[in-house]
Amino acid sequence: MNSQPLELSAEQLLRLYRTMQIIRQTEEELARCHQRGLIHGACHTYVGEEAIAAGVCLHLTLDDAVFSTHRGHGHALAKGMPPRELMAELFGRATGCSRGRGGSMHLFSPEIGMMGTSGIVGPCILQACGGGYSSKLLKTGRVAVAFFGDGAVNNGAFHEGLNMASIWKLPALFICENNQFATEVPFAYSSGIPDVGRRAANYGLPGVEVDGNDVLAVTRAAAEAVARARSGGGATLIECKTYRTRAHAEGMGDFTYRTREQVEEWKRRCPIATFRLRLVREFGIAESQVQAIDGEIAALVAESRQFAESSPPPTAETAATHIYAPSRAIPTRSQPPATPAVPRREITFTQATHEALAEEMAVNPKIFVLGEGIGIRGGNFKTTAGLYDLYGPERLCDTPISERGFVGLAGGAAMTGTRPVVDFMFADFILDSIGEIVNQIAKMQYMSSGRIKMPILLRGCIGIGHSAATHHSGSYYAMFAQVPGLRVVVPSNAYDAKGLLKHALRCDDPVMFLEHREILTTKCHVPAEDYEIEFGRAAISRPGRDVTIVALARMVPLALSICDELEREGISVEVVDPRTVSPLDTDAILRSLAKTGRLLIVDEPPAFCGFAAEIAAQVSDAGFNDLDAPIRRLTGLFTPTPYSPSLEAAVVPTAAAIADAIRSLMKE
Repeated sequence: MNSQPLELSAEQLLRLYRTMQIIRQTEEELARCHQRGLIHGACHTYVGEEAIAAGVCLHLTLDDAVFSTHRGHGHALAKGMPPRELMAELFGRATGCSRGRGGSMHLFSPEIGMMGTSGIVGPCILQACGGGYSSKLLKTGRVAVAFFGDGAVNNGAFHEGLNMASIWKLPALFICENNQFATEVPFAYSSGIPDVGRRAANYGLPGVEVDGNDVLAVTRAAAEAVARARSGGGATLIECKTYRTRAHAEGMGDFTYRTREQVEEWKRRCPIATFRLRLVREFGIAESQVQAIDGEIAALVAESRQFAESSPPPTAETAATHIYAPSRAIPTRSQPPATPAVPRREITFTQATHEALAEEMAVNPKIFVLGEGIGIRGGNFKTTAGLYDLYGPERLCDTPISERGFVGLAGGAAMTGTRPVVDFMFADFILDSIGEIVNQIAKMQYMSSGRIKMPILLRGCIGIGHSAATHHSGSYYAMFAQVPGLRVVVPSNAYDAKGLLKHALRCDDPVMFLEHREILTTKCHVPAEDYEIEFGRAAISRPGRDVTIVALARMVPLALSICDELEREGISVEVVDPRTVSPLDTDAILRSLAKTGRLLIVDEPPAFCGFAAEIAAQVSDAGFNDLDAPIRRLTGLFTPTPYSPSLEAAVVPTAAAIADAIRSLMKE
């Protein structure tokens, strides 16, 4: 990077000083409040690092997105958060920036571009990549910034994020606040090289190493990086060498891993005291102006503490709100047609989902697809065939093999105005990104009190078959259904797949859309007209009188295949396909049970803690009086998936096994 002289006006110089004082005085007051017991959980202060947030945020607009880490108070305040909102949040009050849901480590204020802080190390790096991708796709000129500590640079998110930012020239800043310790582990011990900035060269990015206690040095580096990002030049890594002069978190022991002398030495290098002297001696700012700012901030912080302390706590009634986006009514034109179109059209499951995606991409320019081989190649299962020719590499974006990276990016993109579709081929692969899904994507709407939406579609194949063995055969929908905030969709036929995918591409919730590999080529009637199917509405795949089967995905056609045989034996089977695991249409299952009195749940994954166990528990609780026989489960074996065809066939339910289970149940 070419170092250019930085000319700052007196107003800008005083703005820097004011921001640093807001951070310092707010943090010192919060430390006192922690001692008083007003803060219920952790309190990670930013004391000693104020120059970094102030210097970077000087160049940002309200529309620029900031993603931060657990030590994020300073970033929030520098981005424009009023101290009263920060204090109220740490006090657990309804007036807090996250409405009392986040505390010290989870600060949200999307109104000012503060897109959140995280108690997990590294996600902010990937989310900033997503914010940059949204800016690039929508051509807004906005910049995304990730603030993180030195501990994050040894995390996979750092490597995956910087690589993606480089290959796609994302308008992002990566600000490493190297305060020498990751909690209590010295950076000198945990890193093979002593500096962070030089790592940028490994990814083809410019890297800068600055004195993080010199606000003008930070400001100069940030100005150049922001200008570079806005002009299309791509991302920059800035390492700010600094030091936190308070404990990792208030109340923690501080001198088992560092000495008092070291802390005192860094206190003498205080970024605020140093800059204050420069303002007066070097820039000719009157001492009275500086003192006036000190007094103004002291009054602001005192008023903010009083406001926070007098604010009410959130009411218990709000504890489970904003887990999902508000339901949207499906327009009449998008209801499933009541009668088949003429002539009747039959297409495969894959063709149906492709049609849904293509139609939505044509009308919604915010949709883009991420995945390995989904560009020119068209996807491992032809999920995006031909779309690259229509929309190019920005909307059909081939990714490196870095699932955590591009899933985390997708989360940041969804937070900043676009609608990513992540095509991960096999469900097993996405497990590498489980932290991004569970800790970030699924919780974002709740933690932001509904102010940040998460319209992201995560799709891929599940299921046993084709001797794929244990790393290409998982299903995991029961596991994902345990996560509040996720929608989990598991279609069994082409008609449902198109309607459900349409709904997923129009809703504001994160959707896990799982497609069983063994039914991708099966055909059924799929209307050419536009329609969508609401989540949480089961289908009665076959009506019956004597026994209810509940099944998902491939188990549905397998169950249907034995119904005629059983009908000839005098056993009338009703097949209920929930279609979505979360939300689950328990009412439809209970209505069927009330008619038949008997229930068999057929599921490919193992029974233990699974989908079948959940249905059995809910039916036992709400439908016990309608049972004429015990609930039965027929599931896969509790084993990893084997390779040999003879072993593979032995671990999944078969049509014959379903028929035998029904006959046995009818004898109960």
